[in-house]
Amino acid sequence: MRTIHRILVAVKDPMARRLPAVDKAAQLARALGADIELFHAISGPIYLGSEGFDGGNLADVENVRRVQFKSRLEALAGPIRSQGVKVATGAEWDFPAGEAIVRRAARTKADLIVAECHAGAHHGSWFLRLTDWEVLRYSPMPVLLVKSKRPYRHPVVLAAVDPSHAFAKPAKLDAEILRAAAWVKNALRGTLHAVHAYVPMPTDAKPSELLDPAATEILDARARTHARARLQPLLEKVTVAPGRRHLIGQHPINAIPDLAKEIGCDILVMGAVSRSGLKRIFIGNTAERVLDEIACDVLVVKPPGFPSRIPSAKRGARVVIPPMQLIF
Repeated sequence: MRTIHRILVAVKDPMARRLPAVDKAAQLARALGADIELFHAISGPIYLGSEGFDGGNLADVENVRRVQFKSRLEALAGPIRSQGVKVATGAEWDFPAGEAIVRRAARTKADLIVAECHAGAHHGSWFLRLTDWEVLRYSPMPVLLVKSKRPYRHPVVLAAVDPSHAFAKPAKLDAEILRAAAWVKNALRGTLHAVHAYVPMPTDAKPSELLDPAATEILDARARTHARARLQPLLEKVTVAPGRRHLIGQHPINAIPDLAKEIGCDILVMGAVSRSGLKRIFIGNTAERVLDEIACDVLVVKPPGFPSRIPSAKRGARVVIPPMQLIF
């Protein structure tokens, strides 16, 4: 994970009374000496005939809304600036919001996106196109999804790796996850844990081995030995205390949330790869399913060289004709 110089904070609702994502981004910026941009994507449609818009003064309507949001972002920026952090603000018309956030981050050369996670479960997320999922899917830079309102105080950081690559993660992604976790731990003066959740029954088991009365114990011991051997080389470059290295013979969807709760995790660091089409429906995505189950914040990193698949040009405002105005 590269050095963080600029943080883009995706402000979902600038008018909200409490914005944990803004507060936590400010904490990170102070710890790192980084700059912040508070950004709001104005993605809602403008309806013809509403807000004084008759089809001829679109620019005026756009500007009024932009100024309103910009003023609110400036109000949010004031207390952060008083702490010595350099803060920029931006509000622009673009849609959908997830793509707009990634476009802005790329254009401003942000090194990290911080966004507040939508509340509730996201079943069928490939279909619903919720903003947090879109940012995860398309952003080549790390994304910190804020789920907890608690400020960071010497946070417990958990790095979830898969050196067996059983869940289709690229080989280099584990190193990125551990580097990112170590970076967060050092910046916020926290503690670092690492977990590898592995399949307890090896896929190379022979039929004769399965007939042994002690097959379960034997195969589980072999799987654990192999898992430990794969994890050890990863931890040689990042210092994780022996008591904070976790090998769990369960699927990560179950193991990671349970461990995070047990150790009081504040930030889970994990990797994600983007999938699309039918493959996404049938296979799903471990990162997304874990995110639904986890209560703490999640820092998601992508493999090196991950390409952004969205158009670079913003789309501007979306004008919609209300149904009652349609002429048949």
